[in-house]
Amino acid sequence: MKTRKGYADGPFGQIHYQEAGGGVPLVLCHQSPSSSAMFRPAYPLLAAAGVRAIGMDTPAFGQSDPPPRPHSIAGYARAVPALLDHLNLDQAAILGHHTGAAIAAEAAVTWPARITRVILNGPPVLTLAERKAYRDALDSAPRSDPQADGSHLLEIWNRRATFTPGWTSVEAMHNGVIQMLIAGDAGLDGFHAAFDHDIAETIRRITQPTLILTNTGDDIYSCAQRARELRPDFDYVELSGGTHDIVDEQPQAWADAVTAFVLQERR
Repeated sequence: MKTRKGYADGPFGQIHYQEAGGGVPLVLCHQSPSSSAMFRPAYPLLAAAGVRAIGMDTPAFGQSDPPPRPHSIAGYARAVPALLDHLNLDQAAILGHHTGAAIAAEAAVTWPARITRVILNGPPVLTLAERKAYRDALDSAPRSDPQADGSHLLEIWNRRATFTPGWTSVEAMHNGVIQMLIAGDAGLDGFHAAFDHDIAETIRRITQPTLILTNTGDDIYSCAQRARELRPDFDYVELSGGTHDIVDEQPQAWADAVTAFVLQERR
């Protein structure tokens, strides 16, 4: 199934999106550095189950226009109501993966009347010390500037492979590297926005029905456990194994968990 693609006018320019299906609307917010393409294996599965899956390119990622620097989770989240307006949707459920989880949570607490249900897929609940350590490591990492012999491409591949422990899917790794190349410096901006943001405080303020979704092989699996401790009233689903490329690795299991929660009120 091919997705329908389009652009919405947003607070910083145009927002690119793609969607599939015609059921219950669900906005999908991707991790950094990626785009709505990270949900490619799931679009037909969600649509077949009765979900209108709407993948949004975060401002500055994919084909969306960038916000002014410095980027912030609050700024990224402003794209959500703009996209809903463009699609003539009063309300929608929302799912976010990693950085996208921070965006989804922010949208849920800022525009609660417009977000019906929330799925936090691998929410990055980090301590202040951990956030600083991640920022410092990011700032000190070597840059892979373009080289005439193309060696920078292998450097980028090896870097992503290093921060994807346990990876097994060459196709998922290939797609992830493509998204890193497309993102360019926006990828660093996205990570900085995530590490500067206290998602724990936002999670405490969510009032909508919420699912914490994780997988045991995710590199920030422990962060999902912290989110669960913060909000034991939230639903919780855990998939076995995988990495942060879980949508590529286990698309059916992932989509089943998502649709079971999104369509809960209709069953």
